[in-house]
Amino acid sequence: MDTVTAVMAGLNDMLVQALGPLGPLIAMGGLGLLLVLAALPFVFKRQADPLDKLKQAATARAAEPGAPALRIGGKKDKLEKYSTFLEPQDEEEFSAIRLKLLQAGYRSKNAVRTFHFAQFALGLSLLCVGVAYALLTSATGEPSTQMLIMSILIPGGIGYYAPKYWITKRLQQRQQEITNGFPDSLDMMLVCVEAGQSLDQSINRVAKEIRAGFPALAEEYDIVSHEVKAGKDKVAVLRDMSERAGVPDVASFVTVLIQSATFGTSVAEALRVYAAEMRDKRVMRAEEKANTLPTKMTLATMMLTVPPLLIILLGPSIYNIVETLGKFKI
Repeated sequence: MDTVTAVMAGLNDMLVQALGPLGPLIAMGGLGLLLVLAALPFVFKRQADPLDKLKQAATARAAEPGAPALRIGGKKDKLEKYSTFLEPQDEEEFSAIRLKLLQAGYRSKNAVRTFHFAQFALGLSLLCVGVAYALLTSATGEPSTQMLIMSILIPGGIGYYAPKYWITKRLQQRQQEITNGFPDSLDMMLVCVEAGQSLDQSINRVAKEIRAGFPALAEEYDIVSHEVKAGKDKVAVLRDMSERAGVPDVASFVTVLIQSATFGTSVAEALRVYAAEMRDKRVMRAEEKANTLPTKMTLATMMLTVPPLLIILLGPSIYNIVETLGKFKI
């Protein structure tokens, strides 16, 4: 024990003489740095995942001349390594955001990751713009602290919430488009079914016919047709369509078709009744908008009509009163 203490004391004295009073501390820091540098290669060295090897082999085979087109894979997602940071780890939160993006028309498997990256990138970029503006304002004048904070936080908040606002507006527009085109698509589907086509063939034909006017609804019908052809259960396909659309009319239509298939009733009869209900419902929506129009125009009418009317009616009287008071002053 005395020998170890003597060796440590001698080493301490040697470091103090060579490096000064902070010699032992500098030596310990240098030793820690060397250990970190030595451990870095082992930290970054990762064993290759067997699935990654299979993907690379498949990509290499697809790149060969004469390879089938279906085997050619897409480009690797550059945001995949940041998925833990960009994607919610809570399953319910992830499912909710995924469903909202599906209803807005974004069906990519990386849609959630891209959405959060857009929020992060725009928020950070506009926050930097706000900081630059605050520095410029501070250099050219003496703004208040509240003004500086607002000039920094407001652009950052706008950048963060802009993608969410865009998704919400796109979702509303898409649902409105589906709602507007759904009654017409039911009438066309009823004609196809009564002409002898099956429900699957009718959905495929309706998707082609309404693509020019209602592309969102045509896309949903196309997905239903492809999934049925792929062998997926028809009930599950219809429920998925209802969930993707997010429109009450489509959900009711899916319920009618499922009940018709369950109880063995005529699909044509169910379509005829439901199509008539959808037409009546569309007329009721139009009447509702027409009835609310006078209420919405009341404020504009008052602002544009009452002030000119008051000027025309009361202007001469006010002028005469002013002239009379001026004569009395003289």
